[in-house]
Amino acid sequence: MRSQFQLLLACVMAWAAVSSHAQGERPITIVVPTAAGGGNDAMARTIGQKMSVLLQRPVIVDNKAGANGALAAEYVARAVPDGHTLMFGYIATHAMNPALQKLRYDPVKDFEPVGRVGYSPTLMVLNPAVKARDVKDLVRMVKDQPDAYSFASAGNGTAPHFTAELFKLSTRTRLLHVPYKGSAPAVMDTISGQTQLMFPSLFTALPYVKAGKLKALAIAGSRRSQVLPDVPTLKELGVEGVEVDQWYGLFAPAGTPRETIVRLNQALNKALVDPEIVKRIEGHGADVEASTPEQLAELVKTDLAKWRGVVQRAGLAAD
Repeated sequence: MRSQFQLLLACVMAWAAVSSHAQGERPITIVVPTAAGGGNDAMARTIGQKMSVLLQRPVIVDNKAGANGALAAEYVARAVPDGHTLMFGYIATHAMNPALQKLRYDPVKDFEPVGRVGYSPTLMVLNPAVKARDVKDLVRMVKDQPDAYSFASAGNGTAPHFTAELFKLSTRTRLLHVPYKGSAPAVMDTISGQTQLMFPSLFTALPYVKAGKLKALAIAGSRRSQVLPDVPTLKELGVEGVEVDQWYGLFAPAGTPRETIVRLNQALNKALVDPEIVKRIEGHGADVEASTPEQLAELVKTDLAKWRGVVQRAGLAAD
């Protein structure tokens, strides 16, 4: 009888050890609110690979595109707050889209910020067939034919949309808005000539600019980019108030334990000082900029207030 009990106990202990090991190997999922192949996706995969090594567990990327990032944000906001589900959030999901419309998630209350990843300046690009030589030339052409030009965006409430609206306010021009489901199809239609201009992130647009498929007119950011040093800012060209640096960061569901957030922040920040990671991110036109969870939380609150003001000024409304 005693030997049977010892055998049973040994089996239970073995099962517990296996179960504990399996739980320790449970992967961390980074949910990306855009389709595979875009700038957000590439950046998330880059940092995910390094964090996997640092945390000694698998890190996978799950693309949940739709509703301008709201689909992914809702999913993560309702996930179990145990540190195994994270979101690669950015300016659209946590500031712009919530400023434009009422969503089924709160960008402040429903998330625990982990840390900032970096930012990418917004680039003003044209289809090469448009004969404008510079921004001044384009503004003149648009004013001469106010219904002839359209701009593509990744959707209502995204950075390409809001940057264009700021440009219209500053230059007092009219442009038709053509929203797409993500940056990739919007860029493709700008290249094909279905739309004439766009304000994507430099991270997204850079390969096409280098290939001559898009013409870079200006940086809609606070300063020139190191990777396109000859492209001036809109402010340098006399267009004021159009400075949009698209930031990116990791978020966990609200209620995630503090010690888990600290551990994830430490791994993220270690990844962001790795020379190879920095090289890969900056090579695409983004700048690495780490932060504490508190700094990212403050950025979300500040930007949310800013873009609510822009929505009121421009008289924007969700479709």
